[in-house]
Formats: sequence, C-alpha cells, structure tokens
Amino acid sequence: MRKVRFGLVACLAIAACSSAEDHSGTQAAADDENAAIAGPGKADSPFSACQVSAALLRASDPSLDKDALRAAGVHSRAATQIAKAKAGADGTLGTEDDVAFHTLEELDAVPWVGPAALRQLAAPSAAHCALVPVPEAAPIFSPRATRDESHLARAEQLIDSATSNVDIAMYSFSDSGIQAAIGRAVQRGVRVRFIYDPAGAEAKSPAGTRSAALEALGADVRFVNKIMHHKFMIVDGPHDDVDSALSATLLTGSGNWSGSAGTRYDENTVELRGEVRLTLRFQKEFNHLWENSRDFDAGAGFQPAASLPIGDWMLLSDPEASVAFTSANFDVFSNNLGPGFSVVAGRNEVADRLVELIQNAETSIWIASGHLRSRPVSEALIAKVAQSPGLDVRVYLDGQEYVSAYTSQSEADDQAACVSAAGSSESKLQACYDKAFHWSYPVATTDGIQLRFKHYSYRWHYSYAPQMHHKYMLVDGTVLASGSYNLSDNAEHQTMENMVVYRGDRHAGLTQAFADNFEGMWSTGEAAGSFQTLLNEVKNGSGTVPIVYDAMALTHAQVTELKAAIRDACPEVDSQEFRVHPQKHMTCKRSP
Repeated sequence: MRKVRFGLVACLAIAACSSAEDHSGTQAAADDENAAIAGPGKADSPFSACQVSAALLRASDPSLDKDALRAAGVHSRAATQIAKAKAGADGTLGTEDDVAFHTLEELDAVPWVGPAALRQLAAPSAAHCALVPVPEAAPIFSPRATRDESHLARAEQLIDSATSNVDIAMYSFSDSGIQAAIGRAVQRGVRVRFIYDPAGAEAKSPAGTRSAALEALGADVRFVNKIMHHKFMIVDGPHDDVDSALSATLLTGSGNWSGSAGTRYDENTVELRGEVRLTLRFQKEFNHLWENSRDFDAGAGFQPAASLPIGDWMLLSDPEASVAFTSANFDVFSNNLGPGFSVVAGRNEVADRLVELIQNAETSIWIASGHLRSRPVSEALIAKVAQSPGLDVRVYLDGQEYVSAYTSQSEADDQAACVSAAGSSESKLQACYDKAFHWSYPVATTDGIQLRFKHYSYRWHYSYAPQMHHKYMLVDGTVLASGSYNLSDNAEHQTMENMVVYRGDRHAGLTQAFADNFEGMWSTGEAAGSFQTLLNEVKNGSGTVPIVYDAMALTHAQVTELKAAIRDACPEVDSQEFRVHPQKHMTCKRSP
C-alpha cells in the first residue's frame, strides 16, 4: 500500500523519527508520518492475516483512548492519531459518530500509523495468532464409509479440544460420541451453550429427551420460536474478549449431527480456523438467537451468563468471505411465553445475495441443493440463461424434488389463485410464495439449464432415502456459496439459516474441492450404465420389480420414463398400501 506524501520534511532529529516516548517513559519503535503497510498477500509483507485482524480490532476498540493504546505499547504519535480518528467529528470516544477501522487501508490512512504501529497493536494478541499460523478452510464431505471418518468425529475432536467455551446451533442431533464429548467438556469447566431446534417440543414433556440428557451433562439448552435450521459450532469463541475470535474454530455447513448425515447423505461441513471475520459474525448470530431464545428447563437451574457483545466495530470487512443470515428477515418481540421472532414481509436477505451471484455469473452456475423451491433464485436462473444462453448452468437436486408436468401445472394454478386472492397485501402475497412450489419442472424444461436428480426410489421416504442434502452454489468456478439454507421461500421466511460466500485466492482450494464434489455427484451411475440396466430389469425382468434402488443422477425425462415403466410392470405401486407405507415396500410383485 502506498500513501500520498504531501511535502515530506527531511528528518533532522533522527531519534524522533525512529522512536517515540510513551507515557511511562519507555521507548517504543515509531513510524514516519506517511509510512505504508504491506498487508497479507503482498510478497514483501511481514504480517499475517491474524496480526492485521488483531491490529484492526485493537485500534477500533472504543474503550481504548490514546493513553490506553500507549499503555498497550503503541508509539505515542500513532496512539494519538488513532484515538483522534476513531473519535469522529465530535472528538469524543463512545459516541454515535465513532469510526471503526474495518480494513487495513482505513487504518493505514491514519497519519503516523505504519508497520511499527501495526506490529505494536497486534503484539498483545501474539498468543492467539500463534495458534493459527495459516488460516485455512477444510471441507469434509459425506457420505463417509464410517462415522469415524465423518464430520461427526471431527466435531467430537473439536469439542474435546475446547478450553473455555463451546456454542452450538444445531437442527438435528443424535450422535452419542458428540454427546459424550459435551459431557467431558463440561467436566473440564468448559461452558457449553446449545440452541437445539427440537428443544421447544421436548420442553413440553422433557423426561427422556435429548435436551434433558444434554442438560443433565451440564450443557445449557435453549430454543427459538422459529425453525432453527443452523448447523454450526464455535469452539473457544469470543465470550470474554474479542481476541479469542482470532484463534476460535468455526464448524459450519449442511450436515446435521446424525449417523445418516455422516454415512448416508451427500453433505458438506467446513472447518474454519483463523477466519476471525466470519467467526465474529457467527458469534453475533448465535448471541442474537440466544438472547431471544426460550429456556429448556429440566431442573438444571442454569444461571444466565452474559456474553461479550459483538459490536459493529468488530465486524471487519473481508472481500473474500461474507455471510448472510435469515434472522435479518425477522423482528424480535416478547410476550408471556418469552422472547421470539416475527417475520417482516418483503425481506429476502439470503435469496437476494444468491440472486446477485447468479446475475453476475460470467461462465457457469452449478447448484447442489436438497430442494429447489425458491422463487427468486429459480426466476433468476431462468432469466440469466435467457440473457446469457452460452452459460454452463447445472442444477443437482434430491429425488424428492421431482414432480410431473401435471403436478407442476396444478401447483402453478393453485399459486396463481392464491396470488389473485391476496390482492395488494404484501404479507399475503409472501404467504402464497412461501408454499411448497416445486421449481424443478419449470427449471428442467428451460432451454440452457441442465437439471438432474439424485434418484433412488419410485416414491420418496426418509427412512430409506440416501438424500442429496447439500445446499451450495458455485459461480464461475471461483465463488462458493454454502451453508444450511435450503433453496426455498419457506427457509427464507420461517427458518433460521446461514449462507457463507467464499471467494478469492484464500479459498481457491475450498472452492475446487466443492467443484470436484459436484462433478462426482453429477455423473453418479453413468459409468456403470445404471439407468439403462435398471430400466431393462424393470421392463424385461422375471422377478419382482425394484422400486428402491442404487442412486443415479437422472434427468427429468429419465425419471419420468423410469417411473412409467415401473407403473406398467407393477400397477400395485400406486395402491393405497404402497402410498401410505412406502417404507414397507422395497420391491413390487410384477404384474402377470
């Protein structure tokens, strides 16, 4: 980074240019007035990303005036100018016009702040930065051959590594290994907070529930009044001081903590350490939910414990990593049942981010999602290929998203009637669009879009479904959006979700790993000729007709053809018994 120099005066007093006396009389290395800082990523930079983050946080802290900064080891001229700059126009710290330094450029622009000042600002955080020599995002994909190779084992290991606190927000949880690790953590004195979606229902009859078992171990369990669909954990996060965010570990993705998520479903879990900007945003989200949650009370008698408020001055800018939360679509309230969230019509925090990514795509858009029921995202895809017909657009969905042309038209008619009845009411219109409309057929029949299903059964049922449970989008092979967010309007307005956007050189390896994962799923069963083999067996076989089978990546037309062949070979497949109890029927008796 280069600063514009406005008439540099030759330094006659060499000592004054190289050092400055702090308030205690000791000497601290000083900067020249317009010294420039080469940040991380520059070939000549001596600073790590952690050091820069630590310096930005310390410089922005509204509780640190010039004397406190000098006491922390910052040379006098820099301490004075930093305090002056962040105090804003009124010259007083702790007021509304305070300024934060969210980027290195902003801090570097302060007079007398250069490499020495940055090194001094970062020095008190050296112990945290030493734990994270190179920030790196590492993905774990499911399904794995065993639980011990999965994200479940990694979550257990991370909880076992915790020294001070663990915050968990999880939709579904049944893994005994993780539960045991939580118990061990509490025994070590680690504070464990758990926002758990089923806890609301379990609180009505707590005996024998998972929530009660967690509280018996010493974890404090709470729930919110909306569907809590997050799947993230923060280990040793910023509970007491912001420096802890520098070395905290964040685990987030699509995978719940269940055996199926580890060994049967297509899932992703990303482990992030040293990603202080993302960690602080996830901590802010957790605190927001926690502060507006309701207590699961199984007699554990937990005392409320305050968390470090994550102020806006802590939310450093990062062009290579950002996150959107659907909680932004809700207002908070409190009634006789406790605090809660109410949706505000017209807000689309996550969908708007995804639509923007789609609109800015230049070469490709690849989507892997368990569902495709988001009107904004689907309409943006259709509009994009009309505008850019040469774009490589691929959509891979779970088999449960397949609907016939007839069903799709019926859903469209119902929605049109709902919209007509809603009139100009924004909330009623939103309710119409939030209904489960399957966009798979309109998207699959749009020229320029390739759509495939992970197809494994004539009729979907959770008990035997090896679900395609990812929720990610790759744009131009360089931008990745991934999180807990199902591509649905219901997820946007009735559910607490997250979607992280990774980009840039720092995350090139992560993005490539997801691209490789997508390519593998996209061709499921092709090399073995699985579709044609199964179709021939259904049409020409002599035994029973298989109606649950190995997964294949099939187009809408292929699924339609296969389902028709199964019905022809075994009309009983559409009987009331088969519809009501599909889990009891893996095969069907062939019609004479």
